[in-house]
Amino acid sequence: MNLQPLRTAVILLAFAMVGTALLALTYQVTRGAIARQEKKAKLALIGQILPAASYDNDILHDTLTLPPARLLGADAPTIAYRARLHGKPAAVVLEAIAPNGYGGKIDLLVAVKANGVINGVRVVSDHETPGLGDYIEIAKSDWIKVFDGASLAKYHSEDWQVKKDGGQFDYMTGATISPRAVVKAVHNALRYFTQNRAKLFTRQASGEKR
Repeated sequence: MNLQPLRTAVILLAFAMVGTALLALTYQVTRGAIARQEKKAKLALIGQILPAASYDNDILHDTLTLPPARLLGADAPTIAYRARLHGKPAAVVLEAIAPNGYGGKIDLLVAVKANGVINGVRVVSDHETPGLGDYIEIAKSDWIKVFDGASLAKYHSEDWQVKKDGGQFDYMTGATISPRAVVKAVHNALRYFTQNRAKLFTRQASGEKR
């Protein structure tokens, strides 16, 4: 009886098991470091759109876990970072997703002051085409600052589009998809804030992280 095929199968199975174990070990070892780096990068972006002088609470711990929300483009829970000044609501930073970027989803942070005015927007991650869609990132362009000071009171619903579509927001010629997706996502995040303002700033709410 020829046992060579059986031995070969056993060897291949052993290699597969060892490879899987190594991948799992690598993931466990690096997961924490990756998570810390992602958090560090996110906090740096929050610092850009919400100056420390505008609040006096611990914004990293005054957070609210939000359920999946269509207006935030999220099919999983997201985190809202609440800023307070002298005990009163000052602003909230929302995690929002533009699901229809040119290269896929675009993760955003949107800082909205208590009066409903955007304090700033930043791209956390994206997969847009280098040289075109990546101009939505603050490191490559100031375009993302077009949202500073925007609000639902300042712009009507039909204004929340790029100028090519009849709206009020600039875009780079030849690269419309990325800004179009971001404008829509920011508008929706602002609508979410308006509809949920009381819940966002309550000190005790379902799902709140302490």
